[in-house]
Amino acid sequence: MSTTKFLFSGFGGQGILFAGKFIAYKGLTDGKQVSWLPSYGPEMRGGTASCSVIVSDSAVGSPIVSKPDVLVAMNLPSLDRFEDAVEPGGIIFADSTLIERKVKRTDVTVYYVPATRLASENGLGNLANMIIIGKVLKVLDDFGDDSVAAALKKVISAKHADMMDINAKAMRLGAEYQE
Repeated sequence: MSTTKFLFSGFGGQGILFAGKFIAYKGLTDGKQVSWLPSYGPEMRGGTASCSVIVSDSAVGSPIVSKPDVLVAMNLPSLDRFEDAVEPGGIIFADSTLIERKVKRTDVTVYYVPATRLASENGLGNLANMIIIGKVLKVLDDFGDDSVAAALKKVISAKHADMMDINAKAMRLGAEYQE
């Protein structure tokens, strides 16, 4: 039985909750059991936001992720706060545009993705979150075009259907990024 515990963290407004929701919907479309637990400060935009997601082959007993297998840190305060919590052998994805320091641990695998810079350079506005999600799915060998498209259809409302292609483009950019 396989279970992956994700923790997404960054500033409010960076799409942290959206990224987590996408991973949860992707798990659902793949026939997995999932939990999605958002957490954010009272400020919302600009305050701290984090999101715990569990994707499992079996029922999820608790939505709390205290020891993530995968950490996505979109800013330095998030990396500072959660780096030590990652399971040994886990994976950390850091937005290297906003995080200048390197991960101190040697028992985890780290991917530095300049997601904010890539979003800006490619006219993708504030889709750094989806660029990093593309890299996450590629590293986890879970980037299937059909399941990605199905999850995007679930997480993007019909009112914003015009955002489907741009989100998919951002994810492909992240999946193709090489350090």
